[in-house]
Amino acid sequence: MNIIVCAKQVVDVSEMKIDSATKKPILQGVPQKISDIDKNAMEEAIKIKEKHGGKITVLTVGPANAKERIKELLAMGADEGLLVTAPENIDYHMTATLLAEAIKKIGGYNIILCGEASIDMFSGQIGPRLAANLKIPQITYAQSVTAEKDKITADRNMGEQMIITESTYPVLVTVTKEINVPRLPSLMQILASANKPINEITADSLTKNLNPLVQTIDLKGVSMERKNVVYKDDIDESVKQLVNNLAKEGVLRG
Repeated sequence: MNIIVCAKQVVDVSEMKIDSATKKPILQGVPQKISDIDKNAMEEAIKIKEKHGGKITVLTVGPANAKERIKELLAMGADEGLLVTAPENIDYHMTATLLAEAIKKIGGYNIILCGEASIDMFSGQIGPRLAANLKIPQITYAQSVTAEKDKITADRNMGEQMIITESTYPVLVTVTKEINVPRLPSLMQILASANKPINEITADSLTKNLNPLVQTIDLKGVSMERKNVVYKDDIDESVKQLVNNLAKEGVLRG
């Protein structure tokens, strides 16, 4: 079973602060890491490999320093990495196109695994766009996965209901954070990962004249303030007041 895990280097949003004057996020000096849900995808890839054998390739589109983040997934259990170096200001169209071209170059895959979304933008676009570019089936929001010799079955979390979906190979699967708990590599695995190959290619070597379709004009933080309303009346009256206030705020609708 040959598996490709698509992973993204992101800023650690838990360490990010907002400039009180400009309302812009302060990105300088914020540590970077592999997006959390991509590690869930990696963990699921390892479980499938443990059952069926095969190979796991980590694929990343990003700056040159993303090599350090790829090493985290090699330590977890991936066999090799491929980094597509690209400009910083790329959109989902460019990212999905470069991932697709890189996967065509890799070839011979059965499963592509992605996180349902990245923790920085959380758009959930890359998985579906990538499957469309490759013209292969996709299973999104997988909360559990069972890979067999000739098919894969997944329980999909669709909010108010669960849907069981099957697909033949090749297939792209996006996973939720509830699917598993990513393993922590041992010291020996971390040291051994230094000997695993990370290949690097440029975006221009995959496709020429690729330009963004969406431009980010500005990025600002949203102020979150609590109203600190305390209800001190008897329980029935407090519930009525709470419901009425929530309705006025538009949280509840009749």
